[in-house]
Amino acid sequence: MILNSHNISKMLLVNKPIDWTSFDVVKKVRGIIRKKYDLKKIKVGHAGTLDPKASGLLILCTGAQTKQMKLFESLNKKYIGTMKIGCVTDSFDSETKEHNSQPYEHLSIEDIKKAFSYFIGHQEQKPPIFSAVKVKGERLYKKARRGEMDFEVKSRKVVIHKLSLIEIDFPFIKFEVECTKGTYIRSLVNDIGKQLLCGAYLYELTRTSIGDFTLEKAIEIHEIFESI
Repeated sequence: MILNSHNISKMLLVNKPIDWTSFDVVKKVRGIIRKKYDLKKIKVGHAGTLDPKASGLLILCTGAQTKQMKLFESLNKKYIGTMKIGCVTDSFDSETKEHNSQPYEHLSIEDIKKAFSYFIGHQEQKPPIFSAVKVKGERLYKKARRGEMDFEVKSRKVVIHKLSLIEIDFPFIKFEVECTKGTYIRSLVNDIGKQLLCGAYLYELTRTSIGDFTLEKAIEIHEIFESI
């Protein structure tokens, strides 16, 4: 909706591709709007970060609609993910190399379901060291990529409303999770790996919904120009 020639206010549902940061999408949208409407400045923001290695639903707000972002950020999220068991990574996902291989072949479906059950409900969760959380004004991932690992990460309270098993194809386990804002699925998977005593990291992740907004309604990056 164009409010006037210098103010475009809209909410966009975008399917974020793998290896794009959430800010990459914001930058792309901002550039398209500025070019299409010949604007020098336009506010664009996203409601809820997705990691570069994750894909799926990202809510973007432009213009005056950015004032509503807090409302979208507070909504529950749903994801479909795949974890790889039997090893870990420093980033808790596929960004960094696997290490510390452990046997997992002895695990049964019941073992996995039991491990999942420990993480349903209220949780104290520590964000990954490779995350956008700030410590003394600097993003943790910047410290981690410099090899600085000697810092304490504070835990946060989250709620896992649903955690269900979809498919097992060892060493991969596909699952669905519904959770509150601020939940790191990477940390959840890492904790599940500890519970299983074999380690695990997040191999793939797609955000399928934010509140009542679903990925099915989202546009692709190449469709943004025509949607604004």
